[in-house]
Amino acid sequence: MDLSQFISNALNEDIGDGDHTSLASIPSNNLGKAKIYAKEDGIIAGIELAGLIFHTLDADLQVENKVVDGDHANNGDTLMVITGKTQSILAAERLVLNCMQRMSAIATLTGSMVKLLNGLPTKILDTRKTTPGFRYLEKWAVRIGGGVNHRFGLYDVIMIKDNHIDFAGGISNAITNTMEYLRSNNKKLQICIEARSLHDIEEILKVGGIDRIMLDNFTPELLKEAVTQIDGKYDTEATGGITVDTVRSFAESGVDYVSIGAITHSAGSMDISLIAIN
Repeated sequence: MDLSQFISNALNEDIGDGDHTSLASIPSNNLGKAKIYAKEDGIIAGIELAGLIFHTLDADLQVENKVVDGDHANNGDTLMVITGKTQSILAAERLVLNCMQRMSAIATLTGSMVKLLNGLPTKILDTRKTTPGFRYLEKWAVRIGGGVNHRFGLYDVIMIKDNHIDFAGGISNAITNTMEYLRSNNKKLQICIEARSLHDIEEILKVGGIDRIMLDNFTPELLKEAVTQIDGKYDTEATGGITVDTVRSFAESGVDYVSIGAITHSAGSMDISLIAIN
């Protein structure tokens, strides 16, 4: 992603033809200092991005980071101190906070999921259930929290799901059509395919030619059977309805990955604020 384009678009969306409140009430030569601080505990994400935003708006702003992305902060901890033109600090404030609040919440929720899998090799995966225009930053936050990114979009991984299989006329057709498409278009993309039953897995194994089997809405008990059936021939991924309360039981089945859309679409926002200081 072109972060400079994202920042420029976001600043233009917020500022328009000027932050007229600050322009009207604060002298243009006024200098000041502010701090960004946490108002709840969590994993901080968006520090690097915040610096880019401040410096895009005003290259003369001095930004002092008190933490780095991935650090855990407690309620009240100072995360960053900004010094310089007051109008610039205030113009960038909301975009910086919006990004940090959202990214930190995602990193914190991801981190809690990762922690629940301590001692197991299974990795936490995100999904495409992200905010349009903000996907790169949400997936960046997942990585900061210790998770692993799934595909970024429709273009970088082949993911054959239930609707693809049904419209293609079955598993065999879906896989063979995909392999032919990749050959004829000279593309090298990983192929993932969804299985809804042990019978689906049997058919996938007969056809072959894929890289990962996504086990959709399997129970933890059925997942163990599926992993045994696949026997290491392909990577395995558990998906569908997995929560903080059930994630470890799914991972204990021996799957390589557990994908959880909730770490992006249901993370909310961490409480982070900016305040003027002397």
